[in-house]
Amino acid sequence: MGRSRGRRIAEPLHDGRNEHQRDRDRIVHSTAFRRLVYKTQVFINHEGDLFRTRLTHSLEVAQLARAMARRLALNEDLVEAIALAHDLGHTPFGHAGQDALHECMRAHGGFEHNLQSLRVVDALEQCHARFDGLNLSFETREGILKHCSRSHAERLERDEPGGVALRFLQGTQPSLEAQLVNLADEMAYNAHDIDDGVRSGLLGTEQLLQLPLYRRFHDQALAAHPALAQGSPRRALSDAIARMRAAQADDLVAATAAQLQALAPADAEGVRRAPPLVAFSTPMRQASTELKRFLFGALYRHAQVRQSTERARQVVADLFAAYVQNPQEMPAEHAESAAKPQRERAVADYIAGMTDRFALREHQRLTGLTLFA
Repeated sequence: MGRSRGRRIAEPLHDGRNEHQRDRDRIVHSTAFRRLVYKTQVFINHEGDLFRTRLTHSLEVAQLARAMARRLALNEDLVEAIALAHDLGHTPFGHAGQDALHECMRAHGGFEHNLQSLRVVDALEQCHARFDGLNLSFETREGILKHCSRSHAERLERDEPGGVALRFLQGTQPSLEAQLVNLADEMAYNAHDIDDGVRSGLLGTEQLLQLPLYRRFHDQALAAHPALAQGSPRRALSDAIARMRAAQADDLVAATAAQLQALAPADAEGVRRAPPLVAFSTPMRQASTELKRFLFGALYRHAQVRQSTERARQVVADLFAAYVQNPQEMPAEHAESAAKPQRERAVADYIAGMTDRFALREHQRLTGLTLFA
């Protein structure tokens, strides 16, 4: 299982679970994890019950990452814990909400969902008698912090010398498990955004067939099951996406195994000093990058999505302004935090924890406006 560098507050092991199994269980039982079921992936929560949410995305990332970790003989429990926690700090309304909150917080340190995820597990969860947050292991916390600017890393390093932000200052790598979750995250959202895009009617099969990566697996699906050509388009799409995911997993495992064999890091420090070791082959990386560019232009920048995005940004901006001006509109514990010098950060914490539908209800209550029918 590998040794852990432990927790910021030491706790004895006593119930048969290892450190990272305990991390996973604390994450699953946290309030922030439950809220992910009503937080947007691409489509606003009210737009349909079958679209992915942050919760279903996190589960898909965990499944993909754990399956690949098993093939690579990595720490499956650590991989699962990182995967389940990586989006805990996401705002309502997906990246639109994050961008709006960052703009609101620009003069107060900004807002970034990876940092917020760490803040959630380190401080904001209030479910243990002995400490704030979840007191997770170093390895899980480091894996959650996928991105970090130098200024934020310097601040975190001052608060926790030699801690989870040090690698951003030294230019080193995180654990193999963290690297694996990063790519499983990419694999999951590329696959499910194709599915949700078609389900929404914003992407068409003809568009997808222009992509060599998708076309290859669509053709394989029809060759293996000719009846799909005259049958359900949904079945053909699902089969093609499943084949694409499997091929990407096979490619990643093979390319990573070759890297590990070639560079042979002796220990965790060797992994840190090496270049990224978990990776796709060059052809698969190029094909995946092309897919991401396609989704950005055809789906994320689609007029209908952008219309929802602009409304979502207004909701977040209006809520921020209202709470900063009148903190008493928030629940007592959040209003109390807002009475301190870091009022704006307390307001950002409150908004970031909202689900889509709660944010819309609060916006209507505070402004009288209904931006989403």
